Amino acid sequence: MSPKFPFALLCLALAGCAATQNPELDTEPLVIASAPEELPRGTGESIDEHLFVPESAEVISQLDGDVSEDDSGSPAGESQVEQAVVYTNVWERLVDNFALPNCGEQKISLNWAKWYGDRPEYMARVIKRAQPWIFYIAEELEARGMPGELALLPVVESAYDPFAYSSGRAVGTWQFISSTGKNYGLKQNWWYEGRRDVWASTIAALDYLEFLHNKFEGDWLLALAGYNSGENRVARRVKSNLANGKPGDFWNIRLPKETVGYVPKLLGLTCLFQDPDHYGYTLPIAPNEAVITAVEMESQSDLVLVSQLSKVSVDVLFSLNPGFNRWATSPDGPWRVVLPIEGAKRLNQHLASDDVPNLMKWDQVVVKSGDTLSALSTRHHVPVSVLRSSNKLDSDLIRIGQKLRLPRDEQLLVDPLYVAAASELQRLQSGLIASERVTHTVRQGESLSVIARRYKVTVRELQTWNNISDPRKLRAGTTLTLMHNPAPATVAARGGTIKHTVQRGDSLWSISRRYKVKVNDLMRWNDLSRNAVIQPGQSITISL
Repeated sequence: MSPKFPFALLCLALAGCAATQNPELDTEPLVIASAPEELPRGTGESIDEHLFVPESAEVISQLDGDVSEDDSGSPAGESQVEQAVVYTNVWERLVDNFALPNCGEQKISLNWAKWYGDRPEYMARVIKRAQPWIFYIAEELEARGMPGELALLPVVESAYDPFAYSSGRAVGTWQFISSTGKNYGLKQNWWYEGRRDVWASTIAALDYLEFLHNKFEGDWLLALAGYNSGENRVARRVKSNLANGKPGDFWNIRLPKETVGYVPKLLGLTCLFQDPDHYGYTLPIAPNEAVITAVEMESQSDLVLVSQLSKVSVDVLFSLNPGFNRWATSPDGPWRVVLPIEGAKRLNQHLASDDVPNLMKWDQVVVKSGDTLSALSTRHHVPVSVLRSSNKLDSDLIRIGQKLRLPRDEQLLVDPLYVAAASELQRLQSGLIASERVTHTVRQGESLSVIARRYKVTVRELQTWNNISDPRKLRAGTTLTLMHNPAPATVAARGGTIKHTVQRGDSLWSISRRYKVKVNDLMRWNDLSRNAVIQPGQSITISL
């Protein structure tokens, strides 16, 4: 058995995907898609994410013992002609399974290879995010006989950021829009966002890519184009070209600018990883063995209790399970929790014991005269749909004296260790999942640069989030969307609407002071009574 994989917990700033800009090369201008550093596609690099990475750059996974040899000098039982390749670095294994067309066939792909090679710090951040998942992805690709380059697709899509959010409302490492995600089994509800679940979205993405590969009769470049801009659009372009006696391959059909650069980006990464020395790049190192695994729970589970039983810290648990929105897994599944190998072993030992702990506890409310499901929803800050599913209700009809379960865990708040871990989980989820999205109505005379300065974002970010190709065409009255996460004591610009996620210790008074608004206005905007109690995780609307 291979030795245990040593890990160090690192804090890594998240980076988004790309900006519309040509590579910084001495070549003629090219029409290409956005370049990763200049314009984040997701949440930007202002938020820390905790990931596992090797403690050193040494190859740390080795075979135990010696392989016996026969008289010919070859390992016993193997042909002298064909011997199995044993990889210690999973990235080398992926490169050996590359199967897409040579990137050198197109100058734009070579430009992208140089672009990535010239940015080692950016690539290092991206690869660190990929490290926990890369063996899992490599295993899935190899089992399906799919090209190894597809493990690099999330570099193009999201910079391996599970919290990436695009202007086209695509979410997650593999950048699924809501409808496509649902079509491929990724649930999206109050409890859980499957598009951010790297484990589940990897399977969904590979299923979709296999479908596209078959649809386009084995042409991977057309399949990738379809993944980016829509299968039907690409199919129409191919059909139109063929009908007019023109080639129907990727390089000859008319596609949106983003897609025109999308495939060359991936091919450029192919060149970079195939010949890293040529670009002054060092091939990443990761052990060719699993460092994480999934534990299939039997029912809904409290994530803080899972953390305690597995002895995996909440921040690590959160980084490996970014799909969960709340303190527990979804009652309707998935119940799977991804953990480091040793943590998974500890959790499974607890689950297999005779004294299996109760991993889910609920609060309870007794229905009183005048109560309705809607009123209880407002009072306890839980969506009506969640009250229905948690109590297996077929309708909104409830009766006096009926006992309803509430998805809160106040019963455990007497345990100081639980309180500390729960607070940390809530902080992480508030900072990453519940980033405040601002809407701003453009006023007469305002420009993108003025708005960008107010909200401390870039003009290019504003353009990407709102699909603005020509800033000169900005008109008064236009509503813009901004991804905004103000630091404490930061006052956002007037004229927008913010969703503030209540932190532990927040009060209406402290929130009003932070955003310089009146308590009475907070109560009016959120339909709160004077005696209302706000809860951590609750969303508060603020008009600025």
